[in-house]
Amino acid sequence: MSKVLVIGAGGVSSVCVHKMAMNARIFSEIHLASRTRAKCDAIAASVLERTGQTVQTYEIDAEEVPALTRLIEQIGPELVVNLALPYQDLPIMDACLAAGVNYLDTANYEPKDQARFEYSWQWAYQDRFKQAGLMALLGSGFDPGVTSVFAMWLKKHKLKTIRQLDILDCNGGDHGQAFATNFNPEINIREVTAPARHWENGGFIESPALSHKVAFDFEAVGPKNMYMMYHEELESLAKFIPELDRARFWMTFGDAYINHLTVLKNVGMIGIEPVMYQGREIVPLQFLASVLPKPEALGATTKGKTNIGDIATGEALDGSGDKTFYIYQICDHEEAYAETGNQAISYTTGVPAMIGAALMLTGAWTGEGVFNMEQLDPDPFMAMLNAHGLPWQVKELAGPVDF
Repeated sequence: MSKVLVIGAGGVSSVCVHKMAMNARIFSEIHLASRTRAKCDAIAASVLERTGQTVQTYEIDAEEVPALTRLIEQIGPELVVNLALPYQDLPIMDACLAAGVNYLDTANYEPKDQARFEYSWQWAYQDRFKQAGLMALLGSGFDPGVTSVFAMWLKKHKLKTIRQLDILDCNGGDHGQAFATNFNPEINIREVTAPARHWENGGFIESPALSHKVAFDFEAVGPKNMYMMYHEELESLAKFIPELDRARFWMTFGDAYINHLTVLKNVGMIGIEPVMYQGREIVPLQFLASVLPKPEALGATTKGKTNIGDIATGEALDGSGDKTFYIYQICDHEEAYAETGNQAISYTTGVPAMIGAALMLTGAWTGEGVFNMEQLDPDPFMAMLNAHGLPWQVKELAGPVDF
């Protein structure tokens, strides 16, 4: 029986809070705060209607560390779950340290003024959390999060080593919009348009954004074009699986999405540097995000499935030579919406956030300092995925991928 404070009120937060309320034995008291209290109130109303559980709501600017610290001290949670924007990670970690509370997030820190995300800023908090006797868990979403746990489960149960790893993220859903992003538009577009990077032979190799395209036939979705990108779990996987020769991340995009994004880039609408407009500064990407469909509003119209997983090649644990395994999860947009009022992209991130929080609160995952998902026992997390709406499967492939 534990008290938790969730920060952020987007689609991922909505799923996470709904799933927490469905597990009241663990999450006995749920508090929800964001910059816009009305969003929190809307989530709380849905949770009450669907589960009968009450969620307390608050208005807070997560970048105001003293005010956030006071709110945390007022509530007195055992854990703060950060589902706000990535550039709010460090202020929230600072507030947790000041208030003496454990911390969890789903995405690593990204500065507002740079389209650059990496773990170095948060790993630098290791000594401070350790000295305070607190635990900070980074990246408890799907990718990052589940994809890292998938790799470590394979390494524990199937492979002695992992030399090649490909993470494949496919959203086969159709939301009916001309152009929309399935999570925060500002973060999504910054991520997609950043240079691609992959791990190979002990270092990262950079290539132009969206320059490497491969077709892949995804179970329950069908053939899709996927593009190599940089994603933060490549950094932590390379650190915690030192024998990796190559690790890559792939994400699917339809031709219409790529065409819209290309035009928006060409006309300067995805810029992150302020420009003057009618006598005041605006950031083009932030303005674009304000006029695009809200990701949390896409659930009612989105149909289809997601398929996200890892393909790993290495030396088999049983000594039978090299083997390749594909471990993945398929999520249905309509089923996710029926359960929580949110589409599958939010669902596949919000459920792992709840699971990571549950494992910390129940003591299944413990420690002092800053932790990535790869450092913790994958088995209890994998069991909870099966039990809470994200059942996974694993199969052996004939050989390594040929792309």
